[in-house]
Amino acid sequence: MIEQILNHPEFWKYVSIPFVAGFVGWSTNWLAVKLTFQPLEFLGKKPFLGWQGIIPSKAEKMANTFVDSTMARLGTLSEVFAQMEPEKISAHINRSISPRMEELTDEVMLDSNPVLWENLLGVVRERVYSRVRDSLPRLVDNLMQEIHTQVEDLVDLKDIIVTRLVADKALLNRLFEEPGSSEFKFIVRSGAYFGFLFGLGQLGVWIFFQNWWILPLFGLLVGLATNWIALNLIFRPLHPKKIGPFTVQGLFLRRQKAVAGVWCRIVTREIFTIKALTRSMINGPKSDRTRSLIKKHMKPLVDESVGIVKPIAQVAVGMEGFARIRERVGELALDVSEDPFDNHIFVEDRATVVEDFLRARMQDLPPDQFQDLLRPCFQEDEWKLVLMGGVLGAAAGFAQLILVFGGFG
Repeated sequence: MIEQILNHPEFWKYVSIPFVAGFVGWSTNWLAVKLTFQPLEFLGKKPFLGWQGIIPSKAEKMANTFVDSTMARLGTLSEVFAQMEPEKISAHINRSISPRMEELTDEVMLDSNPVLWENLLGVVRERVYSRVRDSLPRLVDNLMQEIHTQVEDLVDLKDIIVTRLVADKALLNRLFEEPGSSEFKFIVRSGAYFGFLFGLGQLGVWIFFQNWWILPLFGLLVGLATNWIALNLIFRPLHPKKIGPFTVQGLFLRRQKAVAGVWCRIVTREIFTIKALTRSMINGPKSDRTRSLIKKHMKPLVDESVGIVKPIAQVAVGMEGFARIRERVGELALDVSEDPFDNHIFVEDRATVVEDFLRARMQDLPPDQFQDLLRPCFQEDEWKLVLMGGVLGAAAGFAQLILVFGGFG
């Protein structure tokens, strides 16, 4: 009996049905994942003849969603800045500038009045250097304390993140790809599993009803359904559910701790860094406030440190010239404000502290908020991917009908 079945001329054609369905499920899901992220730029002829990855094509919207749905839930900018420990930032700035103290003082004085500075006695210049060295740490501390209290008014967090992610679409992709790597692999693999199961049903139908439209129809269903089922298994059920001896929950939601670790490392090393924060303060949309604040706190440095030669300076350059010295000190402070944050060790140390803070917050998010970390990349134009899977599945069904079963007869 078994031998007769194996020798039946249609046997291997029938056997191919579930395997072809499995391949269709795998290939359409693989393509869906690829087309979510690639290509980074539009490939083809706009607006309709071509494709750009769903995430890159919606870069600005996705970046804004990321800020609103995720970052906003993990803490305010003031809380994050507090974790950076402003007093340690202040101490680092002072350590960084201290070796250049004389050079920077010379630059200000020579730029303002080279004749006066070059003709001062060496001992007088040394006293000026000493006063600058004594006064600056206190002024930097005061500046940092005021920045801490006003950081929300000095920094546009959304601008930092959106600008960075829109400019680097590959980084935007990684923000979703790396934390969700296990889930994306599951989507691809599950396409084969569910496709094969659908194929068994398709085989049963085909044995009794060999209408030409059966294979394309099932191919369409496989392409449509496998992606949809995989997505639901990733995000549903939202909360753990007890089914007999088993506890089930969406695959992504079960990996909350691991995902939080990967995600927070990317954010704190490549997006929201202390250097990016400083650059935004100095050059961002709210930079006028920061610049005024820095100049305000640096102006007393001139009176305190150059006070010893103030009468001579006022005679030599006049009150307006003395005011220009104050202004030049503020400008120089702005020029060198980012330099201390080129120190990799310090930047890494502060990033680690912020990473720990954000990771702890993320691990404590309720499931309905945590899923928003990855869910947006599927929600955007998801219907296009599902529809494309269906079209490709139907095409594979037609190919199987023609190449394996000999056409429409």
